[in-house]
Amino acid sequence: MAALARWCVTHRLAAVLLWLLTLAGVSAAAGLAGSAYSGDYEVPGTESGRATALLHEGFRGRSGDSGTVVWHTEKGSVRAPGVERRMTAMLDQVEKLPGTAAVTGPYGPAPGRAGEDRDGAGEDRNRAGEERNGAGEDRVSEDRRTAYATVTFEQQAGAVPADQVRAVVDTARAAAGDGVQVEVGGNAVALTETPTSHLAEAAGVAVAAVVLFLAFGSLAASMLPIATALVGVGTAYAGIVLLGHVMTVADFAPMLGMLIGLGVGIDYALFIVTRHRKGLKRGLTVAEAAENAVATTGRAVVFAGATVCTALLGMLILRLGFLNGVAVAASLTVVLTVAASVTLLPALLSLIGERALSRRERRRLAEHGPRPEPRTGFAARWSALVERHPKLLGAVAAAVMLVLALPASGLRLGTSDQGNDPATTTTRKAYDLLAEGFGPGVNGPLTLVAELDGADDRLALSGLPPLLDATEGVESVGPLTHNGSGDTAVLTVVPDSAPQSVDTSALVDRLREHVLPRAEQGTSLEVHVGGVTAGYDDFAQVIVGKLPLFVGVVIVLGCLLLLLAFRSIGIPLKAAVMNVAAVASAFGVVVAVFQWGWGSELLGLGRAGPIEPFLPVIMVSVLFGLSMDYQVFLVSRMYEEWLETRDNRRAVRVGLAETSRVINSAAIIMIAVFLAFVLSGDRVIAMFGIGLAAAVALDAFVLRTLLVPALMHMLGGANWWLPRWLDRLLPRISVETPDIGPATRARIVRPRASEDGELVP
Repeated sequence: MAALARWCVTHRLAAVLLWLLTLAGVSAAAGLAGSAYSGDYEVPGTESGRATALLHEGFRGRSGDSGTVVWHTEKGSVRAPGVERRMTAMLDQVEKLPGTAAVTGPYGPAPGRAGEDRDGAGEDRNRAGEERNGAGEDRVSEDRRTAYATVTFEQQAGAVPADQVRAVVDTARAAAGDGVQVEVGGNAVALTETPTSHLAEAAGVAVAAVVLFLAFGSLAASMLPIATALVGVGTAYAGIVLLGHVMTVADFAPMLGMLIGLGVGIDYALFIVTRHRKGLKRGLTVAEAAENAVATTGRAVVFAGATVCTALLGMLILRLGFLNGVAVAASLTVVLTVAASVTLLPALLSLIGERALSRRERRRLAEHGPRPEPRTGFAARWSALVERHPKLLGAVAAAVMLVLALPASGLRLGTSDQGNDPATTTTRKAYDLLAEGFGPGVNGPLTLVAELDGADDRLALSGLPPLLDATEGVESVGPLTHNGSGDTAVLTVVPDSAPQSVDTSALVDRLREHVLPRAEQGTSLEVHVGGVTAGYDDFAQVIVGKLPLFVGVVIVLGCLLLLLAFRSIGIPLKAAVMNVAAVASAFGVVVAVFQWGWGSELLGLGRAGPIEPFLPVIMVSVLFGLSMDYQVFLVSRMYEEWLETRDNRRAVRVGLAETSRVINSAAIIMIAVFLAFVLSGDRVIAMFGIGLAAAVALDAFVLRTLLVPALMHMLGGANWWLPRWLDRLLPRISVETPDIGPATRARIVRPRASEDGELVP
């Protein structure tokens, strides 16, 4: 590490130019290639996955995404001549827009519409549209005040150009007025409502800049962590765009990577700049201080980054395609931010020279020479307090974590849909109008798809609708629709409950376990249940089944890394328990805000709903990695003092006093960055932001500065126990050992700790 830092300092302009050229080159390549993210969260091999595959194979006209145009009259009827003429004209305009494959409304097909065949699959699409439409009465509410039309796009939601979707929304909503409300829903429409500006990132960076300036008192020093993080994250963001052309990358992966990258990138750079500033104050030259910072704290940064990547790449064992892309994308971001911290940052530190210190600090250094920093403030007093009352304070910390974790016991995985969007969005308004006019189930119908082989299968399938009509939880059953070749059939079942309701999930199980087997009995007929609720339920079952293995692997790998770093049995075990506590409490906060709805509307996050099935896996990965970061930076200083003195009380006291301030500053920055992503307008990203912010806050202010040191005081020398036979077998690695020469090391003035916990020269 010292050699790397020395090269970057000596060739600082070359190091900076290499990073800027890399950023520019990767960004240019990403701009030329374009994005290719996936919004398909289907799990291959599940029943809903087979239903989707059959539907796409049998009905090419249904392969595109669909949206819904809903209109509602305050007075009168949607069948009033004036309303019907205006809405029919609007639907005709929508169908003629680029990217629109078909429009099916309540007023019957317009002249010439049914005969069009835009892509060679028009016959199937028109037949399916006519059967779905019937006389149009199914698309008009009983009170005749609400109606809707289905708009089918030529591509899936993530592939439909945003300008085409906006054209549909603008054309539809232009027909509103004179007592008629028009709203538009659908996945493609929802994507256009997500803010495209980087307001969230800018807000987080701005707060981080303020915290850094208050911590350093130097504008130049406070800008370096931000600049380093932005270069690393920017390169990673462009790299994720290119990664989408090589493997399946979920559409939220770039934003998630940016969220993680900005948080850890600024924090890692903060730790290194803090160590560099200490070196300057102790009499080192700029080059020596930068080299020492990278050789010591930079080594800990690399180790911490490795733990984050290990936790993230643990998702690969789940063997779920889109999660693989998320794991690789997030890990790429962490790797590049770590690389920027240990290469670009020392080059920038050498460029700004002694301006890494504030004017007052430079003046004091020039007048009085190098002096150690006395730690007589709050950090030292807090460290001494924890030493005096470890049992009481440890019990308080444990109680806080337990109370916050209680809501996690009621975690329910499922689909959050456009009914969870903010109340001001057109998708939420369309969702509510449909639910009020047609019942809650119309927003999430179940799709039953059957592959037919012979007359017996067709006969058995024809008897299915009466069985479905008589099934508890079914509001209505659509007509059977066959494809052109007659080997695939589909029908729609509308539940009497909302898509995210427990009752709808119970209906899915009832159909699969009781109703459909009766219809299939004695034939080769197989009917598969698909739809939003069925798909998310299947996904949740897969995740829940694999989650214990995943969590176990992540814990074991993290413990092994800490075992190698600190050569102790107790340190890794405590870290595992603390990480589980942080994850449980963070999930408790997420459940309270998003599932129980405590403040979700006030924050602009929509109303309460279940938690996305993939959220636990990704959050466990990220939280375990981030928790390891603070564990490494806290315990590495304790371990250094333990090796020198073999005094556990002194090691814990000094380690907490010297690291708590920088850990707390880093935590405040990371919390600000994570909370800023609530402004993204994306419910999933907001879940990550609030969950990660809660976890970091609890980890830094409750676990690492209270519960961990309290436990270490109570355990005494047992913290550092390691069997001799295991000590001989383990390879020796160093987390934060200086790599500089003895002459330079001898010039470093270090403080010592008094018996009352304060650090003095």
